[in-house]
Amino acid sequence: MENGPAIFAAAVFLLFGAALLAWTGARALHREPVAEGVRPAVAVPLLLLAGGGSLALGAWCLARL
Repeated sequence: MENGPAIFAAAVFLLFGAALLAWTGARALHREPVAEGVRPAVAVPLLLLAGGGSLALGAWCLARL
C-alpha cells in the first residue's frame, strides 16, 4: 500500500535532480548566467549540491522499498 507514494516521490526527486544538473551544466558550458543576479562561482556549486541531493533522496526512496 505504501509502495505507490514511495515510487512517485523517488521518480519526482530523480527527474528533478537530473533536470537540474543537466540545465546547470548546459548553462555553465555556454557561459550563460545560471541564476539571475548571482555570481556563477556561487550559483553553480549550490545548484550542483541541490541536484545531487535530490538524486540522493530519490535513490534513498527507492532503497526503502
